[in-house]
Amino acid sequence: MTSIALYEMAGAYRQLLDTLSEGDFDAQTIADTVEASGIVDDIAQKAAGIEMVARTMEMHTPALDAEIERLTALKKRRQAAAKGLRDYLRANMQAVGITKLESPLFVIKLQNNPPSVDVYEPGLIPVEFMTQPKPPEPAPNKTAIAAAIKGGAEVPGARLTQSQRLVVS
Repeated sequence: MTSIALYEMAGAYRQLLDTLSEGDFDAQTIADTVEASGIVDDIAQKAAGIEMVARTMEMHTPALDAEIERLTALKKRRQAAAKGLRDYLRANMQAVGITKLESPLFVIKLQNNPPSVDVYEPGLIPVEFMTQPKPPEPAPNKTAIAAAIKGGAEVPGARLTQSQRLVVS
């Protein structure tokens, strides 16, 4: 594989085409000259190499997903264990009536939380204490807009655009 970067090859290809198009050559002569230059083969070889690197990178995705899952589960277990230990400590301090413990590293104390509302029967709550959810903001219906434009209608603020994607088969 050549050590020339793909963008440099593409630039050389464009320059060759520009040079040939400025001359008085027929289409077959231009095509033969481009083929004889070997630049298309070099670009194809470089593209194949790039695709192989991309596939090698994707090859690790399942292992990375599994590791993310494993670490997420480990994090949840550690957080649950820490909460369990703190709940255990709080329950035992409450059981013996100790509200404050001091050590060289920590001061551990029981403290009242602010009062909270316990809604034990939501159906009995008067309407003035209920909140109404905000309706969703209107959003453009792209399917309807595309159909309208394809049908010949003009939709202010919208247009059809054509992009490309890379297909490797």
